[in-house]
Amino acid sequence: MKTIPEIEQQIVEEFSKFDEWLDRYNYLIELGRECPAISESEKVETNLIKGCQSRVWLSTEFVDGKIIFKADSDAVITKGIASLLIRTLSNQTPDDILNADLTFLDTIGLRTHLSPTRSNGLTSMIKQMKLYAMAYKMKQ
Repeated sequence: MKTIPEIEQQIVEEFSKFDEWLDRYNYLIELGRECPAISESEKVETNLIKGCQSRVWLSTEFVDGKIIFKADSDAVITKGIASLLIRTLSNQTPDDILNADLTFLDTIGLRTHLSPTRSNGLTSMIKQMKLYAMAYKMKQ
């Protein structure tokens, strides 16, 4: 299993293949389309992330000391952003998730190229994932 920094580095390398931000944006959309949808039973109010312009559902499982995240959104670009976060933070321990600084988001230019509302949504997704990590850590 790869560490969070290793996954971040891999994502940075993928995004560095694109010179134009529009190409990176299209890649993000592609990632959103490839991200598996969560079941309708998981699309409940309690899984809805507050602070996102689009509707984003985040569900979790805690298996063998690691958190598994799944997400879905009604907006493909938002689902692409969620898929990057899931790829980075899913199957990691609560401590690793809580300690992740996610600097790759700045390195690939995501924060600077998102609209303010999408940027707020990104922050809300990260905050929710870290809250889950905190909750699972407390239960251990």
